[in-house]
Amino acid sequence: MYLKISTILALIFNVISLSAQADKQNEDYNYLTASVAEKMAELPIQCLQKEYPNKLNQVLETPEEIAFPSTLHPAFYGCFDWHSAVHGHWLLVRLIRQYPDIKQSAEIRRLLTDNLSSSNIQVELNYFMRNSEKAFERTYGWAWLLKLDAELLLWGDPLAKELHQNLQPLVALIVQRYKEFLPVLLYPVRAGEHPNTAFGLYLAYDYAAISGDETFKSLIVQRAIDYFGKDQGCPLNWEPGGYDFLSPCLQEAALMSKILNRKKFKNWFDRFLPELQNRTFDLVPARVADRTDGKLVHLDGLNFCRAWSLYAVTDAIPQYRHLNKVALQHIDASISSIIDGNYEGDHWLATFAVLSMR
Repeated sequence: MYLKISTILALIFNVISLSAQADKQNEDYNYLTASVAEKMAELPIQCLQKEYPNKLNQVLETPEEIAFPSTLHPAFYGCFDWHSAVHGHWLLVRLIRQYPDIKQSAEIRRLLTDNLSSSNIQVELNYFMRNSEKAFERTYGWAWLLKLDAELLLWGDPLAKELHQNLQPLVALIVQRYKEFLPVLLYPVRAGEHPNTAFGLYLAYDYAAISGDETFKSLIVQRAIDYFGKDQGCPLNWEPGGYDFLSPCLQEAALMSKILNRKKFKNWFDRFLPELQNRTFDLVPARVADRTDGKLVHLDGLNFCRAWSLYAVTDAIPQYRHLNKVALQHIDASISSIIDGNYEGDHWLATFAVLSMR
């Protein structure tokens, strides 16, 4: 059952009130409170073991490879598709790590334990080892799996250690595939959807840094510089595309803010998006005309992506904190829609909302 309208309104009021407060004070703020975390947790809890509807994205070599989603992907069969199931697990770990006493803590622990068992992960690994699936979920789903493992590494709980160990065979394979793929990806993918190279590297960098894999981290840094180091004058006015849930320009900036030191990043960013230096800079949030359309609802995700990317810029360049207001406007534009009873957005948007929250 979906959350009551009173719950939605309370969530909207929470965010709008804090938006106004931040606008007045221009200070740091954090609105991922325990109550908001509990509301966010409801969505993955409802869908992580919901098998249908389901989009498999499967390549078939033989008829025998056809099977039920839960048979093919016993860990990540829910929430409509594989990557949404993965980041739904990330969301629950993220929330319980910050708020261990969240009211759904027992249910979260049960879901994580049931789904991320060593036997389930072995079946997932077997699927990735199919000859036809070497590019399965490249690189969006890959990156989310690494982000999930990174979150487990940050969570100082005995269950996190167990789940981290269970994930290791699949994580090791994904890291190896990244190391093989990045040198042969000669040109970055700048799309506003799943193949976006900057987003994949953005999450993978977090994993490399947290796990201490310096070889992987160095590769990510080098390829990011190769792909984006000379970019300038990004056409932000070309965005958004009709189905974008990532901002090609701003997501690239968020990545570069991680891999460059403050001075180098500012020099790069001032060439890349010079108009954002203007303290009156404004950016109109994307608008969704039909939230029952699974592609059009991507634009809510774009608003959250713009927010977390702008925050990354202001964290790296404090004098650009006027952009925090723009980020909040984008969150405000979509926060009321993440729990609207339409599964097209409900199965994934909470993850993007939390990723955008301070």
